[in-house]
Amino acid sequence: MGSSIKITLRKKANKQGHFPLAVRITKDRKTNYLYIGHYIDAKYWDKEKLEVRKSHPNSQRLNNLLVQKLAEANQTRIDLQTRKNDISSKQIKKEIANPLSKTSFKEIADQYLEGLEKTNKLQRLSSDKARIGHFIRFVNNEELSFQEIDETLLRRFSLYLKSTRNLSQRSVVNNLIVLRTLFNKAIRLGIVDQKQYPFGAHKISLKFPETKKVGLNIEEIQSLEALDDLSKQEFNARSIWLFSFYLAGMRVGDVLQIKWNNIYDGRLHYRMGKNNKRLSFKLPDKINGILKVYEKDKRFDDDFVFPEMKTANLKNPKDYFKKLKNGNRKVNKYLGKIAEKAGITKKLTMHIARHSFGNIAGDKIPIQMLQKLYRHSSVTTTINYQANFMHRDTDNALEKVINF
Repeated sequence: MGSSIKITLRKKANKQGHFPLAVRITKDRKTNYLYIGHYIDAKYWDKEKLEVRKSHPNSQRLNNLLVQKLAEANQTRIDLQTRKNDISSKQIKKEIANPLSKTSFKEIADQYLEGLEKTNKLQRLSSDKARIGHFIRFVNNEELSFQEIDETLLRRFSLYLKSTRNLSQRSVVNNLIVLRTLFNKAIRLGIVDQKQYPFGAHKISLKFPETKKVGLNIEEIQSLEALDDLSKQEFNARSIWLFSFYLAGMRVGDVLQIKWNNIYDGRLHYRMGKNNKRLSFKLPDKINGILKVYEKDKRFDDDFVFPEMKTANLKNPKDYFKKLKNGNRKVNKYLGKIAEKAGITKKLTMHIARHSFGNIAGDKIPIQMLQKLYRHSSVTTTINYQANFMHRDTDNALEKVINF
């Protein structure tokens, strides 16, 4: 059945005996009223013309307001019909009463990205901007509302990321997490109802797939250490990788930002970029050997140890982040060439420095100590991580059964 939207004077008087002006919205014989907040005496209402009589002192203003509300209601009906085949009078009323409900996904996404930029969360800005871009290109609709983002659309988006953009399942989940963050923001702002939340049990469930963590073994690391036919760039990349490995897989962003004044009393003192936690580690002799090579290029106490950040503009967060990002990319590029020279078939990147430490540590080191070395906040995280490299018990069990 069709729907109708009309201006009316409701027959429900207030204490003063005045009646409320309203927009009546009817759909499938169900009616809802949108009150405009004004009451008048019944004698001022023209039933034929559906307007306030000129004899009312504020007739022109009230009639202009009624026309405006009627136009808004009709436009909202058209918008809803465009987005959905089936709408109710309640939905039309809700969207008129709450102008925020018309706020598009892109508007909230832009606000979110702007917030990240203002707070200098540039790493997250870089990754989340790309993920939001994937979604905007997929829907091809900058006016898309949160009410249109449902399970069906998100499943289609996931398939698009896998089949068209060739992303891994982990990357797909990361894209959906950003959409979930924005949807939660929209709920808090009153833009969309909690009932329309497409994530959670029996809906879109976000769970990271198990990944295979591959690290180098002792022999492969020894072959890296022994290489002597290296270009200046390759030597630098190997030094950075080994620096990370010798400190239990220190994150590459933290390695590149190490300054000479972070090193004193035979220890490295620094703050983790991930959570700003302050840490201190005794420097192994192998790291001291690396530092001696770079000490000749030291310009001042506050200088960076490695060359990637030496030209960074410390007063410009964007330039600083760009140098950090490019430095990581450049190091990984030369690590690939080093792996070929060392005869290593595994993909050598900065990321697997930590995996390599875990692989060699196995179950030789108490889990609580590994938690400190890995800088994990929770021992559960360490247990789950190290489980990728602890195989001795299962290997021995197999041997006991099959060696007969």
